[in-house]
Amino acid sequence: QVQLVESGGGSVQAGGSLRLSCAVSGNTASSLHMAWCRQTPGKEREAIAVLNKLGWPSYADSVKGRFTISRDNAKNTLYLQMNSLKPEDTATYYCAADSARLWVGYRTPYYWGSGIQVTVSS
Repeated sequence: QVQLVESGGGSVQAGGSLRLSCAVSGNTASSLHMAWCRQTPGKEREAIAVLNKLGWPSYADSVKGRFTISRDNAKNTLYLQMNSLKPEDTATYYCAADSARLWVGYRTPYYWGSGIQVTVSS
């Protein structure tokens, strides 16, 4: 059973940076398609950054150029580096994984973390 545990969230002012981490257990991160998803009140949770098993990233237009998804195979950990944060990035962020392919906007990965809050103030 894959378990995903997020860390690194918090509050930051607009223009600031945060790095989210997702510790993976029960499988190796490099054998899974992985994603960072986010959810705001009244909206569905969806993937905004995806890293496939081969290590190729893809991003939602809203975060492209500001966010970077990466993976450390030795630590079995997925990361999301978030720069130039905006108030509209305020959301609960989730680490997600699946043995099947994921894509930006995807809403139903098989494995989920419990989520972590990111708040960006203006």
